[in-house]
Amino acid sequence: MRVLETALTATFGALLGWLAGWPLDLGVWTAAVAALNGALSGFHRIYPWKTGPGWAGFVLDSTWGLIGTAGSLLFHLVQLVMPSGRYREELSTRRGRHVYDGGYRIKPGFATAIGNVITNAGGTAGLDGAGGPRRRLLVDRHEMLHVWQHRWFGPLFPVLYTAWALIAGLIGVVVAVATKRPIGKSIVTLAYFDNPFEYWAYRRDRYWPPGGADPGLAWKGSIREDTIL
Repeated sequence: MRVLETALTATFGALLGWLAGWPLDLGVWTAAVAALNGALSGFHRIYPWKTGPGWAGFVLDSTWGLIGTAGSLLFHLVQLVMPSGRYREELSTRRGRHVYDGGYRIKPGFATAIGNVITNAGGTAGLDGAGGPRRRLLVDRHEMLHVWQHRWFGPLFPVLYTAWALIAGLIGVVVAVATKRPIGKSIVTLAYFDNPFEYWAYRRDRYWPPGGADPGLAWKGSIREDTIL
């Protein structure tokens, strides 16, 4: 069955990808990306076909969300050369995502989601340590929302996310100088933590404001279920 699912998701993914890229004369490239995603995702059986979100995830990964999907394929390659990049079947199968315990990270302790791939899910301690249950909640709530943001917003997501980070980062420098705040913390708070996509994810994870944010610059409102990360 795994071989059949791999073949079918690769084939239909390629068809959807070609249809998505055809109006822009990019059908060959978009079909290739969607086919590779279909093959990997079919082999790992990530899509929950018995649910509406399972089908929606597959269609969006193969069409509107193809930029995020292309990024996720690069993440798969990076994980292959990273000794800590262990694939977690139990957090991936029929969950609509690929989860790696370690591997690529922007910052120690921070998980990262690109397309349908989540890396460094275990943080510095790993998913099997004392903090594992809390990290699993982080994957299910925070990082899985980022997976869907890639799907829902498609090519707009990286543009809007990056634009906010750049503009807010510059504002952070000005605010830090004007108010004599630490420049680094001001930039991180405004450019990252206050980014609407991140704020949405942190609130969904019931972890706001985050410990690394400047409380004077972070969006107002508090919601804390657990402070262990």
